[in-house]
Amino acid sequence: MDMIRNREEAAQLLTERLLKYKGESGVVLAIPRGGVPVAAPIAKALGMPLEVTVSKKIGHPLNPEFAIGAVSMDSVIYDHRSDVSEEYIAAEVQRIRESIQQKYNLFMGNRRHIPFKDRIVIIVDDGIATGKTLEATVKLVQKEQPRRVVVAVPVAPPEAAKRFSGLVDEFVCLLTPPFFQAVGQFYEAFSQTSDEEVMQLLQEQDNV
Repeated sequence: MDMIRNREEAAQLLTERLLKYKGESGVVLAIPRGGVPVAAPIAKALGMPLEVTVSKKIGHPLNPEFAIGAVSMDSVIYDHRSDVSEEYIAAEVQRIRESIQQKYNLFMGNRRHIPFKDRIVIIVDDGIATGKTLEATVKLVQKEQPRRVVVAVPVAPPEAAKRFSGLVDEFVCLLTPPFFQAVGQFYEAFSQTSDEEVMQLLQEQDNV
């Protein structure tokens, strides 16, 4: 397989690889926005609750699209670089934290966070590019001492796949193409996921 049709097919194929966790005490943790349409069918099939976490990359001051780190609500990772000051990092962390707290509140509403301690946590996204935001999420999850951390994604560059295989208990990935530029190039359909879609999918999962 060289291409994935859409996020729905990605969810179906990943579910087949994760069925061994059906009936276990666990949580499916989606990275919005694009990870939620992949994670929701997985959570439903495994009989697990669906939750979201919000992380954002720290962009280079001269090229904001180039990720030099990432921030979650409780963890920070970044590359120490001679061309980026600690003051810039500190200011970006504060700015991003305020932004992701607002986004988390929007998505989760009055839902209570499900503790990860002693549970299997399956972190799902629609693909990995640099992996910085996903790594911040993994560190956030690991702080809660889960029984097992699984990362499940449809596509990732080989170097990221190798790195995450060493960071978590299990790394599940459908495609690791050697010539990787962007996640979307390996989907036939890769439309943007809206905030409204995320909230609808979370609401539907609440009603399961």
